[in-house]
This record gives sequence, C-alpha cells and structure tokens, in this order.
Amino acid sequence: MTSTALETTLAVNTNPGQHSSITAQHLINGHWLGEADTQRMNPARPEELAALSPSGTAGDLDAAVTAAAAAQPGWAAMPAPSRGAILIAAGNLLIERQAAIAEDLVREEGKTLAEAKGEVKRASDVLRFFGSLGWAATGEVLPSGLPDTTITTRREPLGVIGLITPWNFPIAIPAWKTAPALISGNTVVIKPAELTPLSATHLARALQDAGLPAGVFNVVHGKGRVVGDALARDPRIAGMSFTGSTNVGLGLQEILNGRRARVQLEMGGKNGVLVLDDADARKAAQVVAAGAFGLTGQACTATSRVYVTPGIRAAFLDALVQEAAAYSTGDGLDPDARMGAVVSRQQFEQDQAAVRTAVERGATLLHGSHDGDPNGPLFFPAAVLADLAFDDAAVTEEIFGPVVAVLEVPDYEAGLAAINDSRYGLTAGICTDSLALATDFAARAQAGVVKVNRPTAGLDLNVPFGGVKDSSTNTFREQGRSALDFYTWGKTVYTGV
Repeated sequence: MTSTALETTLAVNTNPGQHSSITAQHLINGHWLGEADTQRMNPARPEELAALSPSGTAGDLDAAVTAAAAAQPGWAAMPAPSRGAILIAAGNLLIERQAAIAEDLVREEGKTLAEAKGEVKRASDVLRFFGSLGWAATGEVLPSGLPDTTITTRREPLGVIGLITPWNFPIAIPAWKTAPALISGNTVVIKPAELTPLSATHLARALQDAGLPAGVFNVVHGKGRVVGDALARDPRIAGMSFTGSTNVGLGLQEILNGRRARVQLEMGGKNGVLVLDDADARKAAQVVAAGAFGLTGQACTATSRVYVTPGIRAAFLDALVQEAAAYSTGDGLDPDARMGAVVSRQQFEQDQAAVRTAVERGATLLHGSHDGDPNGPLFFPAAVLADLAFDDAAVTEEIFGPVVAVLEVPDYEAGLAAINDSRYGLTAGICTDSLALATDFAARAQAGVVKVNRPTAGLDLNVPFGGVKDSSTNTFREQGRSALDFYTWGKTVYTGV
C-alpha cells in the first residue's frame, strides 16, 4: 500500500488546528485490515469520538504470527546496519509528524499536549538509538587454550516476538520494546492497549513508510482475553514482553513458562520517597509533586507514598499542598492545563474510591477530592493524604492516579525500612543533602531504579530499566543496550586453522 493510500485509509487530518478522526486497523503482512467496531471516546470530552478500532480475533492473531514467522528469516539475513537505517528513518518520520501524533495521543489517552509531544519524541529517540546499534559489535573474539583455535561469540534472534503494551505510554513503550526486537533480527506481533489504538497505528505507519518489509511488524487490536491470550499460547512465539498489571503479567508468565518461551514482565509499582530533615522542603515538595501528579499519576514509576522525618514534616506538607494546587486539571489540548484527564471512567472511579475509603478510615485529605460528575470530563484533582496507617490500602496498593500518601517516620532507618516494606520494587527516591545517606539508600533500597533528589518518574532511554519483587520478572532489563539481551540468545563458535 502506498503512503497516499494509507493516509486515505486511515483518514488522517494533519492540520494541527482541526480534530483528526482516525480509524485504526490491524496491520498484518503489510496490509491494513479489519472493520472498526470499537469506539474510544475522549476522556476530556466524553461526547467526542477519539478513535475507532477493530475487535481482533484468534484468527487475526494467527494470520499475524504466520506473516511474522514467514518474514523473520529474510529480516534476520538483512545486514544489521540496513535494519538500523529503517529504524532511524522511522524515528525521523515520527518527529516530522510529531504535532499530529501528539494531538491524537491526547485525545485518546488524556495527558497534556506537552507530555504527549515529549512521548512522541521519546519514541523517535528510541528508534534512532537502537537503529544506531546496527553498527555496533554484537560479539567478542576470545582466546582459546587450544593451539590454532579462535573463539568468537555471536548473538542470534529468538524468532517471532509477541508484545503486549499498556495505554499510559501508548507510543513510547511499544517503541522501546519493538526497536531492540527488530534491530536484533526478530519479527514482531503487537497487541496494543484497547484504549489507545491510534498511537500504535502511528508507530506502525512510520515503520512501514520507512521501508520495513511486510510481515516484520504486525499489529492486532482487540481484547486481552482474546488476542493477548492467543498470542501467549501460540507456540511460534519465541518470547513475549509485557507491560501491565501484576495479576495479568503473572498469568502470562505461567502460560509461557509452560512451554519454556522467554518472558519479560514489567508490572506494578508503589513507589516511595523518603524526605529527611536536612532536605529543602520546597525542593522536596517539587520533586514529589512532579513524580506524583505529572502524567496524571498514571505511570508505573509515579510517586504514591512519602515518608518524612519529624523536623521537616510540617514545612514539607505545606509546600506539597501548594504544589498540588498548581496542578490545574483540564483538557490536555488546553495550554493552561497542567494535568490532563484520567484515562477512563473505570480508572476515575478507582481514584475516587481510593481517596474516599482512605478518608473513611481516618486519613486527612489536605488537597483534592473524591467527588466528580459521573457523566462529565474525567478530571481528577491532585490528592494529598496524611494521617494514614502504614498498612492502609492507600499506602500499600497501587492506585495509578494522582494520589500521594504522606506518613511520618522517626528517622532514616525507619524510613528506609518503610520504603522496602512493599510487595513492589520498581522505583524509590530520597530527598537529602547528605551524600552518605544518599549513598547508603542507593545501596539498600529494594528497587530497580533509585532517584536521589529527583522524581521517581522519568527515565533515560540509554540505561537499563526494570524492577524487583512483584514489579518485574527481574531477569532481563528494558532500554539501553541491555535490552538486546532479552531478544537474543548467545552462541559460541570455535574455529580451528
């Protein structure tokens, strides 16, 4: 299909000043297929249709895997620099289309336009980063104890990779899973989140328009229990990377482990920050607010619990409430909105219930609300809770919204113990002027990512990312060069002369 025909099929309006109505379709073996029968409404404007997408079937998934399996040998045989050039070209296309893609992302997911533009840029940067690795060495030359013998190592692609991605970073996460898979010589079948079909469509369009061969990247929309389950159970899927809830991830792991397929899970988080007396209260509040309320709190790395020592508690709470008040909610396309809409009615009600039940159990709501129009826009104000029990659900269970609980601890050791007292271990942070305590915290915090005087949310693309405990399989890391490890297996070659 030509670029012009594709634009017509997807009904793309690239005029930034107008609403663009896009119908997402499956991409199977280079063809856009499927009758769009699922509506996605704009969470900031419930009466506005944001997207249409098809409800995929097990048959659609089978066709996509068949196409990927057929395309994989040829793709793997292509020189790595040539594969990388396609990824780099796709990254450049995303930047060229950034404004239109970001507006579509706002309408279907709810975040602010600035956040959406940043996410599109991140997806572009990821594609270009991994594209550049097409020129990097993937093996070693090692000495042998035998005479006239050379030993080399090499990395081989797994084959067909299945990806299941979430709605909260609907183009960045697909990109950071897809790019290392493709540069390694694998082909991909992805099931994007049902709430955000347009973002995955834009990624697929960029890859296709950059010259990716048919069948190398395939998209099947639909429900997780239909398409996702079929993807996990297909014996041709050599590896699966999943980002989403812990319960779903552990279920997928059980299926894949049953046939010894490789699996990578990035799941929930209940990320804590420790604020010590020697910290600057205002700066600490800014760090916590950015982690808790940025992206509407809808990030697995978001700050959701804070432990403060007695000397700074009052000043920190005052400053945090002021920061929360500055996160004005609104339509993400409104330049005055600092925090966009909650992604769905279900998530909105979950945020409401978390705050309401915490207050009913005795918590103090210092900022925010647990009310809302059941039929109106999904705007949820930043919520600050205090005076909770350490085992309160608002402190222990993932909410995935702009809600932060603040608790007092007597000292550093008690605070560190509280940070580690969680089933999750994704990110953790500390605000302090003490290099010694910051260093000790980095060594002893039970989290895959540690931030010192920085928000728990926010990641660099060139470094490893992942968690421990119920946040991850804690095997293969995502992002950076280490991401290639999951998508390849090692081979050692002895050559005699």
